[in-house]
Amino acid sequence: MLDVDKSLPKDPDELRQFTAILLAEVRSQAVLIEKLRHQLAGQRQCRFGSSSESIEQLQLALETSEIAVAKMTVKLRLPDEEPRDKPKRRPIPDHIPRMEVELTTGDDDCAQCGGGLRRLGEDVTEELEYVPGRFIVNRIVRPRFACSGCEAFTQAALPSRPIERGRPGPGLLAHVLVNKYADHLPLYRQSGIFERDGIDIDRSTLADWVGKSTALLEPLADAIGRHVLAGQAIFADDTPVKMLAPGTGKTATARLWAYGRDERPWGGDAPPASWYQFSPDRKGQHPKDHLAKYRGWMHADGYAGFEDLYRSGDIHEVACMAHVRRKFVDVHRAQGSAIANEAIQRIAQLYAVEKEARGSPPDRRAGLRQAHAKPIFDDLEVWLHTQLPSISGKSPLAGAIRYALTRMARLRPYLDHGILELDNNTAERAMRSVAIGRKNYLFVGSQTGGRAAAIAYTLIETAKLNRIDPQAWLADTLARIPDYKINRVDDLLPWKTAS
Repeated sequence: MLDVDKSLPKDPDELRQFTAILLAEVRSQAVLIEKLRHQLAGQRQCRFGSSSESIEQLQLALETSEIAVAKMTVKLRLPDEEPRDKPKRRPIPDHIPRMEVELTTGDDDCAQCGGGLRRLGEDVTEELEYVPGRFIVNRIVRPRFACSGCEAFTQAALPSRPIERGRPGPGLLAHVLVNKYADHLPLYRQSGIFERDGIDIDRSTLADWVGKSTALLEPLADAIGRHVLAGQAIFADDTPVKMLAPGTGKTATARLWAYGRDERPWGGDAPPASWYQFSPDRKGQHPKDHLAKYRGWMHADGYAGFEDLYRSGDIHEVACMAHVRRKFVDVHRAQGSAIANEAIQRIAQLYAVEKEARGSPPDRRAGLRQAHAKPIFDDLEVWLHTQLPSISGKSPLAGAIRYALTRMARLRPYLDHGILELDNNTAERAMRSVAIGRKNYLFVGSQTGGRAAAIAYTLIETAKLNRIDPQAWLADTLARIPDYKINRVDDLLPWKTAS
């Protein structure tokens, strides 16, 4: 603090020294105030919900670990364990409407001797199903016939079902998946909702269904991944997800990665898709493994783990103007900076060109950008260089300008290639559902549970991108995929089944 009682020096040289000290003090405090205002604005922008009840955290931990166990059981072809203390399965309540389906072999005569068949009895399998808004029960009746001549027996085979020895129909499984991963309803909450309809389905049972369903659907998610990586340009992003760390009672920070393909902005015919992958950490080796076979352009943020991919020469980087703009927006909100506002206005001019180019073929998009966006882009870069020396190098505004200047060179390819975009918003939109969902489920129980979530997000978000009802499509797919040939799984992709 300055001593306000101290008299000012009389000597001109001492007065100049005192003035220099005073200016340095004022400058230092101005920088500190600027940083604090910036941090305060950020804190006000971010709102943290109230901490969840401990019992809810326990429920969520249990359901994520149970999903992982169920998925691993299917992957390893392990038999379902029947614990001794497992409660006896309750019958499906009588008040649920029944829809009876009778399956017969279609033969009137014995296949062995040609004698007439007479009906001896029947086997009935009840399958709890869900159609939008209500439960029903499918009564699958399979009459048993015996030959009057040779006493041979015949009966129609029970059709394959998504979960063998289970009683959920494909529509119910789809409903549970969409509720959890699209509508962000944890399984223990779904169990409570079902109970209000008179259906007693424990959370652990629902977790078992989710794990086994995602294991069954994994080849389809892999097919979507191959489709994404066949694109000339993709979009990449990642987001943190808490994962239980066994033996510590704590959580570790895992990641969900999203890779998107969307060629609609330049009139491409390829259907849009989002492919999700899970990893226990954020090491650069994970995207390197995910993209080992990819060759082309990739829109991404400045994550250092991508640098090895760019150095290989197989993947070419396209930076994101939305990230650049966001830093100036943060500064302007915190300080009302005129320089930050000017940067935002200049970037808006680039987006105005993109609005005009959207939907045009690549050649026309490149032509519009060269004629209208390139002069704006060049002027912005020069202007940023001229502004930097005039402000404190330690200020958030200087940080925003330096970040922008490091990204401008990596953004330039979009000016020459009509298949590229000005930002990475396609990948960021793919992360919205994950960001909303993790507020409800808090964490995944294990790596297997994280991979199950990645499969579900891949299927549901891709269906939504193609304007297909994910629940209806998943219900149809789960009914068909148990008997589907693995080499024809691409026929079940959402944009093919809708045609």
